[in-house]
Amino acid sequence: MQTIIYIIAAGLFLATVAGHIYVKVRLRPKAGSDLDDYYHEFEDRHPEYARYTKWSRITIAAAAVSMLLLLIASTI
Repeated sequence: MQTIIYIIAAGLFLATVAGHIYVKVRLRPKAGSDLDDYYHEFEDRHPEYARYTKWSRITIAAAAVSMLLLLIASTI
């Protein structure tokens, strides 16, 4: 059972790290985007920025879950 949890958690962790790198490199709004035209209080309504923050939060949460699974597997 411990080995199965290790395999799942390690695979999930590697996938989320790769996904987070992809999000930071590809989904970040470019310098020439119209994000600067938005007032700073409303910039979360910008479609590109909203997608970037959503996927960034998802990948961080998945990495935290995989770390918790690794911790659980190590204590079994």
